[in-house]
Order: sequence, then structure tokens, then C-alpha cells
Amino acid sequence: MSLIGKEITPFTAQAFREGDDFIEVTEEDLKGQWSVVCFYPADFSFVCPTELEDLQNQYANLQELGVEVYSVSTDSHFVHKAWHDHSDAISKITYTMIGDPSHEISRNFDVLIEEKGMADRGTFIIDPDGVIQAAEINADGIGRDASTLIDKIKAAQYVRNNPGEVCPAKWEEGKETLKPSLDLVGKI
Repeated sequence: MSLIGKEITPFTAQAFREGDDFIEVTEEDLKGQWSVVCFYPADFSFVCPTELEDLQNQYANLQELGVEVYSVSTDSHFVHKAWHDHSDAISKITYTMIGDPSHEISRNFDVLIEEKGMADRGTFIIDPDGVIQAAEINADGIGRDASTLIDKIKAAQYVRNNPGEVCPAKWEEGKETLKPSLDLVGKI
């Protein structure tokens, strides 16, 4: 069952954020602005730190678009802090790292691998109303490229702000969009 177009399910979790140490995060924190939620299997692992560092490298660009970033694994917020304190890649992270040891959030986003107690590599773009607009799930061995989020978010923001228009494949900001109608059927 697709989560696209569905509002995020309520949750409460503890998180680590540099400068604040431990904070509480709920689904309400993901509303009111665009949000990216990036699930990953485990702290102190192999592909995960490369992905999270890459996401940090795009964080300023995402914030310029009004996007807040949250990473989530089934590790606790304490483990996130320990990883942040001991990893060169993770020590750079300034966005919020949510702990999901209860697996509630991973289940809500349908990324929990029950038999392993870990999350799939899932990336979700959530609009200011808390509605999931895009989702991508990768197999454990396939790392993600955070730069691809920029154009997806720009397209999602454009469509939200311009009802009746859609963005074609490889759309870039400032490029032509489409207005679906019978006139276009069979002509693209």
C-alpha cells in the first residue's frame, strides 16, 4: 500500500541534535515546513555514514528551500550521540537524528524489516501539512545521493503552489511545466 498522499501517523520519539543534545520529536515537528525523513539501517555501520554525511553536505541547500531534515534508525538517541562523538563523518551532522528503538516510526513509514529490527533505506518528502509527497526505498547495499532531493523538492513545491500544473521528467526550476488536459493526450 502506497504512503503517497497520506498524512504521517502520530509518534513521539527522543532524538539527538548537536547543540541541543537530546530533544523530543513528534509528527507535529514535521509539519509547518517541508521535511525530509531519511531512514537508515544502523549506526556504526558501513554505507549509512556515507549517506548521512552526504545528506549533511546538502543540508544548507535544503534549508534554503525551507526544508528540515530528520534521520531515523532503530538505534536509540544515546547511540546517535555516541556515533556523533566518535565518527568523522557523523560528527559533521547538524540535523536531527531520531531514535526509534520501539520501531513505531519505522512501522508507520512501512520501512521496518521485522526479522532484523532495522529500517530499510527509506527517504520521504513531507509537505507542510504532514502529507507524504515522495518516497524512495533502497535495498540495504545501495546508498542514496542526497543531491537528487533538491529537484524533487523544488518540483513538489512548484506543484503545490501551482494547482493544475505538473512537472515532467527531469524538470528543473524555471523550465516549462505541463497543464494536463485532453489537448495533451497523445501529443507528448
